[in-house]
Amino acid sequence: MIDTCSAEPVTLDGSCHCGAVRFTVRLTEGFASARRCTCSICRMRGAVAVTSTPEAFRITQGEDRLATYRFNTGVAEHHFCSTCGIYTHHKRRSDPNQLGVNVACLEGVSPFDFHEIVVHDGQRHPGDNPEHRTYRAGILRFEPAQD
Repeated sequence: MIDTCSAEPVTLDGSCHCGAVRFTVRLTEGFASARRCTCSICRMRGAVAVTSTPEAFRITQGEDRLATYRFNTGVAEHHFCSTCGIYTHHKRRSDPNQLGVNVACLEGVSPFDFHEIVVHDGQRHPGDNPEHRTYRAGILRFEPAQD
């Protein structure tokens, strides 16, 4: 079981569902950066993302299988496997020097390992307000069944 509160950097391998895309990533803020968002794409994909940087993320297989989706301002780049459709990572609009990485793609990690996840208010995006403030929409909790 991972320490979902740890802010210590950690390096892990990851892949999409079918294994066509594989990568190694250093989570620069450990698992403490785990979050979800209420913007239109995050709301629909429902993934928990953790923080890395382009320099700390390396595709080890299947770069040619990655597809990219951009919308609205075109700053964020959402990457997914063109074979199985699983979102692996994205370049953040709020900070293009950061990547969000799908925890479900990381070996030995599950979104259900996190008791609580901060949910950012994507309707009030930091790039859309003069203070570049991040608003919190709430907390998402997971409580395992006891039976």
